Amino acid sequence: MRKILIAVLVLSASFLNAQEGNKDAISREVIRILDSINKVNAAEEKLKPKKETWYDAITIRGYVQVRYNGLLSTNDKVSCEQCDRSWGTTSTDPDAKSNNGFFIRRARIVFSGQVHPNVYFYIQPDFASSPSSGVNNFAQIRDAYFDLSFDKKREYRLRIGQSKVPFGFENMQSSQNRLTLDRNDAMNSAAANERDLGVFFYWAPAEIRERFAMLITEGFKGSGDYGVFAFGAYNGQTANRSEGNRNLHVVTRVSYPFVIGSQIIEPGIQAYTGKWAFGNELSSGVTTPNKQNTLDQRVGATFVLYPKPFGVQTEYNFGRGPRYDKVSNTVEVSDLEGGYVTLNYKIDLPNHKLLYPFAKFQYYDGGKKFEKDARSYIVRDYEFGLEWQPFKAFELVAEWVIADRTFEDSALKNNRQRGNLLRLQAQFNF
Repeated sequence: MRKILIAVLVLSASFLNAQEGNKDAISREVIRILDSINKVNAAEEKLKPKKETWYDAITIRGYVQVRYNGLLSTNDKVSCEQCDRSWGTTSTDPDAKSNNGFFIRRARIVFSGQVHPNVYFYIQPDFASSPSSGVNNFAQIRDAYFDLSFDKKREYRLRIGQSKVPFGFENMQSSQNRLTLDRNDAMNSAAANERDLGVFFYWAPAEIRERFAMLITEGFKGSGDYGVFAFGAYNGQTANRSEGNRNLHVVTRVSYPFVIGSQIIEPGIQAYTGKWAFGNELSSGVTTPNKQNTLDQRVGATFVLYPKPFGVQTEYNFGRGPRYDKVSNTVEVSDLEGGYVTLNYKIDLPNHKLLYPFAKFQYYDGGKKFEKDARSYIVRDYEFGLEWQPFKAFELVAEWVIADRTFEDSALKNNRQRGNLLRLQAQFNF
């Protein structure tokens, strides 16, 4: 069509040019035809399908955390292997030195995108994994999953792959958003790194999915979108480990963020059951009645009052699972229980700066199945801290810890450690 109009323009101009005294007519005719061509071009552009390049469908973001735990420590034997390998030492050698130096706690890059109206992908490697004491900064997959939705609003979806097990609010909450430097022992002992390989069904109305997103983007320290209702099956051996007994764990969770006046509260309940299979976690001489199928089950409750400006976050769980018994030098199925409460306050400073004072108490009495000999724990910790965000790309956290931790296995018996320390973290978001 464009070519025809151009030809008409040329012919008309040539014809009119042959006529004497018709210069004004030539100008008007040329202007009219050019205007027609522009209108046709605009119409054709609207009809063209929009070409979407790879960077339109895929986003890349991430964060890095650098810590220092070496200030004002009163007892370097106070530690938490699951929490932070640069905190204290679990060595049985009385002359062993502390790990309290500079440490890259996390270095993560997230690749994600809606690659089809019904398919979303999320892959997150961590470049600061620490597979053993003193060996740091290995790359390891944290998340690798696809969400398959069944409706246009994506209210019903299946999550397939390695992802977080929907058990506990603080477990779901990203370390990028969490106030305290580490998750509580009581809920987090359900799954190392909070993740496993499986299939999970999530449902949430579109309005609530938007609310879940807002609670993060507006700085209210939300947990993310893990549905109002969740149900799934997973290996039960924790992330990046093969299935050990062909006995899948089953989990379910219900959580709903209610708006009450100017406040938002989110109560929730969750539970899971399965059988744990020991791999190389048992020391020589330590026995257990059923190494391949040890009972592992819990139920927990959650209550969150989002900081507008004052906030409360508390959870408690109880159940049964493997735990080391120092008297018999065996691992038995025993009762476990524990939880935490975090008080926090959101202060909005000028120029979009944010300040979050917080205080936390946690308690846990139980075992950790994925640690050596299903290490036995009794934890009573207090934490007082402050997070400062001068801008979105940078956060600084200072946290004073008063710890009372008993952690015992076949090499560390009668091991109760108490002490205080100041912990610092710089976080960079990009």
